[in-house]
Amino acid sequence: MRIDKYLWCVRYYKTRSIAAEACKKGHITVNGQEAKPSKEVFPSDKITLRKDQINYILTVLDVPQNRVGPKLVDIYRKDETPAESFEHLEMLKLSKEHYRTKGQGRPTKKDRRDIDDYTIEPGDYEEPIE
Repeated sequence: MRIDKYLWCVRYYKTRSIAAEACKKGHITVNGQEAKPSKEVFPSDKITLRKDQINYILTVLDVPQNRVGPKLVDIYRKDETPAESFEHLEMLKLSKEHYRTKGQGRPTKKDRRDIDDYTIEPGDYEEPIE
């Protein structure tokens, strides 16, 4: 089976054309070599693909006849992606939430309250009791 069709069948890409485009861009390797969309996939092949800033590592267990349901995907592939990759993605999502580019406009009401929490007014602190 072709690599683009395989990745579509095991639900890593929504359409086959998106999978083919990823192959053309060099995001997919089979056994350490960049793969064209027409590259044939066989059981025991190692596939590495980069999607959403995660490097997925897959081992082909079997080749499906057609696109399979989400519950049956594990029959056809073994996912060996390290857990650190997913943790890194979570950290990226959290960092993007708190990032504002320069000149993007006035702070929101929540931003303003956060800024006020960090600043201390001269009369806000108590003097030590002697």
